[in-house]
Amino acid sequence: MTFIWTEISFLNAWWERSHPVKQKALKKLIKEGRLEITTGGWVMPDEACTHIYALIDQFIEGHSWVKNNLGITPKTGWSIDPFGHGPTVPYLLDKSGLEGTIIQRIHYAWKQWLAQRQIEEFFWIPGWSTKKPSLIVHNQPFDIYSIKSTCGPHPSICLSFDFRKIPGEYSEYTAKHEEITDQNLHSKSKTLIEEYNRIGSLTPHNVVLVPLGDDFRYDYDVEFDAQYINYMKMFNYINSHKELFNADVQFGTPLDYFNAIKERHANIPTLKGDFFVYSDIFSEGKPAYWSGYYTTRPYLKILARQFEHQLRTSEILFTLVSNYIKQSHDHRLVSTEKRLEKSYEQLINARRNLGLFQHHDAITGTSKATVMYDYGTKLFTSIYHCIRLQEAALTAIMLPNENLHAQSILQSESEWETYGKPVKKLHVSHIDKKKVVIFNPLAETRTEVINVRSNTTNIRVFDNRLKEYVQYQITPNIDIKENGKRVISDSNFDLLFVAQLPPLTSVSFSLEEYTNKSHHCEVFCNNCNDDLKADSEKLFNIKKMMPGDIQLENSMMTLLINRNTGFMRQIYRKDIRKRNVVEMQFGAYQSAQRHSGAYLFMPDYDSPEKSVLHPYSNWNSLQDDNIIIVSGPISTEITTMYLPFLVHTVRIYNVDDPSLSRGVYIENIVDFENPPKNRETELFMRIQTDIQNGDVPEYYTDQNGFQYQKRVKVEKLGIEANYYPITTMAWMQDEETRLTLITNHAQGSAAYEPGRLEVMLDRRTLYDDFRGIGEGVVDNKPTIFQNWLLLETMTGTERTKRDTSGRSFVHINERHFSPNQKDSRYELPSQTADYLSRTLNYPVNTYLIDTSEVADVEVKSHQSFIQNFPPGVHLVTMRTITDDILEQFPSSSCYMVLHKPGYSCSVGGMSKKSGIFTSKTRFSGLHINNLTSVSLTGLKTFKSLSGLHDIKLDPMEVKTYKIRF
Repeated sequence: MTFIWTEISFLNAWWERSHPVKQKALKKLIKEGRLEITTGGWVMPDEACTHIYALIDQFIEGHSWVKNNLGITPKTGWSIDPFGHGPTVPYLLDKSGLEGTIIQRIHYAWKQWLAQRQIEEFFWIPGWSTKKPSLIVHNQPFDIYSIKSTCGPHPSICLSFDFRKIPGEYSEYTAKHEEITDQNLHSKSKTLIEEYNRIGSLTPHNVVLVPLGDDFRYDYDVEFDAQYINYMKMFNYINSHKELFNADVQFGTPLDYFNAIKERHANIPTLKGDFFVYSDIFSEGKPAYWSGYYTTRPYLKILARQFEHQLRTSEILFTLVSNYIKQSHDHRLVSTEKRLEKSYEQLINARRNLGLFQHHDAITGTSKATVMYDYGTKLFTSIYHCIRLQEAALTAIMLPNENLHAQSILQSESEWETYGKPVKKLHVSHIDKKKVVIFNPLAETRTEVINVRSNTTNIRVFDNRLKEYVQYQITPNIDIKENGKRVISDSNFDLLFVAQLPPLTSVSFSLEEYTNKSHHCEVFCNNCNDDLKADSEKLFNIKKMMPGDIQLENSMMTLLINRNTGFMRQIYRKDIRKRNVVEMQFGAYQSAQRHSGAYLFMPDYDSPEKSVLHPYSNWNSLQDDNIIIVSGPISTEITTMYLPFLVHTVRIYNVDDPSLSRGVYIENIVDFENPPKNRETELFMRIQTDIQNGDVPEYYTDQNGFQYQKRVKVEKLGIEANYYPITTMAWMQDEETRLTLITNHAQGSAAYEPGRLEVMLDRRTLYDDFRGIGEGVVDNKPTIFQNWLLLETMTGTERTKRDTSGRSFVHINERHFSPNQKDSRYELPSQTADYLSRTLNYPVNTYLIDTSEVADVEVKSHQSFIQNFPPGVHLVTMRTITDDILEQFPSSSCYMVLHKPGYSCSVGGMSKKSGIFTSKTRFSGLHINNLTSVSLTGLKTFKSLSGLHDIKLDPMEVKTYKIRF
């Protein structure tokens, strides 16, 4: 009898508490081919909500564990439970050296379409590529992976071939239980082969893979015996009567299956596209669309992305700083080196906690509330440890006095105290002669507006690297009291300043006492508290709101804001003198009870869209306005409040940076309050424009922050079938204009009407949707949503042509099936959108130098970790490899994962970004002893390189290199 094991997180849990004799027995089963490790990732990840960084990281963690503990390399993949499938995971498995992978949950209509054409295997080609991968993808032909649905097309028959019989268990399979005896052996064998033949008829090669298991199976010894004994009776009978059955049946693994079809199936077709949205039909006999989980529990989806950023920063800093210390041979830094080594165990735990959350019932939000809380506390705890590691690493590199390294002198400005509570910010003050250290975790130059909390307005900022004072502004903090009064704090302010940050560099800034009211913001606010103060005492110039619509303006554009709603109406771009309708709206779908839940999205079509803001539009009788405008030399923003449900902020920047000045920053703080308020609510943010994206609307979504897919409305289906996952961005366009919405987390999106783009923000459904968790989703938390909005000109000589022919797959020479697109161009984001997406998902890390106990702390002006790194290449991670012998200790080697993002040359402005490594590319202060090209997860070695200048990447490609310092 043969078995498979897929998720290494659970295998590791068993391994750590198992006796060496059992561990040895497991290795023996693997060696004999009776147990195959499939995929080998830390989990079986979701494929809609996961981001490329976390996907790669959990594959590396799992594959490293398999290699180190079992001495093998996974060869096949097993992904039969994620709710829909995309091309990213197959691409990563192919890059990791796997030979084949198996998928399960795709739309029932696609299963029918594939079956009619005898397509159960295909090569999945990325949308930008023409090169056929080596990985074969196999689609299981039936609905689900349980025995009831795997032996053939007739569930009632398959139930009788489930031989589990546990005393006290009563279910649909026990009702049909019938042991194999001499009397029924022939008839049962004949029935089984007939079902297998029906599966074989769906393929050109007549080889059949039939899983024999289900959730929570083989938990009793007797089931092993019962399944094995009964099946072996039939197998032996069938194999010994070739004249009756003409078949060979045996237990096997996915690797056996792929080896068999390679001998029989030479002409495997290719696929481009994806299998979202997943829909089942087996529950009620009518389609149910699994598009709700794209958005479910956004607080945790955002927390997971923040964790990715903190872990990535920690990985890079740990790798570079620890090896810098080792190569310095400075005996004074020995204790610092030991402290960093001690933190490596927490880094391993953080990797595993991030990997665990990529599970298809974790990041999706599709577990019980108590389980999701446990996931959240794991993420939160690991974020805390990552930040402590960053502080230790930067302390070692930025504070020359090694005697201070053991003290908490350098501290993160953010306090992550309690899961579910807002992150607090530490205050800075010139009184303590505070210094601010900013670390740019990206390997590209960036201009950032830094925001730190201050307890004084008499302050200015000095850039110690550039030896100059920087542009800054003082912004008030305004509290809203229960009586509607707005109170401007006189001891709590935001200090915004502009930082020019080289690639992968930490820079220190000094804060000095300075009084200049020209750097104080103007505040337009009715019902504020400064009216009684004398002008000389007022910290800020406060003005009453004027009637009529509102304009926000910078050097690039003017925004028109609806005075009645406080939401954007229009954008005017100065460079081309063009106005576009960009109307922001908020609303909600009424959930269809028991048909919309954690997994499913189904609006109640008998109910109109909910006007969710109406109950909050007059939240206090004394309020005569819900809008506050704050304008300063760096930024201008408008905040509109529908308290406590929504606080909506739109901000534009007045800085000398084309990306920042072209983007519109949008922030929404959403609070559903406690249930039963806002019950059966699917909240969306909708952007209605005058972009002509087709009478049958089409738009584009990212896939895992890595690649992109065109979406065309399926007119025959409702909104639930036209919601698609995004993880970083979505855009729509016509021949002249493109509008891009950039996000910092996974959520659902749609373009259901011409010119309209919407994203779902949060969901509350009181009832279960009968797909697994047995409860509704009511544990909503106050959540901060961050977006960039870009309106850009289509500048290419070739204007984008629209295809409104639909999104069905068609044969090309009967051997290739792909989205039916008359325009075969692969659309990519603009360079600005690609850049803003990275800066939103990988913000700068801000730290404060605490001088309250130690005066006159010397801080280096800056520390660059890399020189002449090509700006057209994204450094995904630099991940220290665990020591071969001491499993909780770091080695001097790392995996450097690189990605060369693609971007459109026909949208927006362009600046040349080289993707070429040269002889001048190097790590500052570090010598590379060995550089090797390896597979994505590092298990296969390709060739040695003489230096970084030998690295070459094609557009969109991801590669891994092993560096030994």
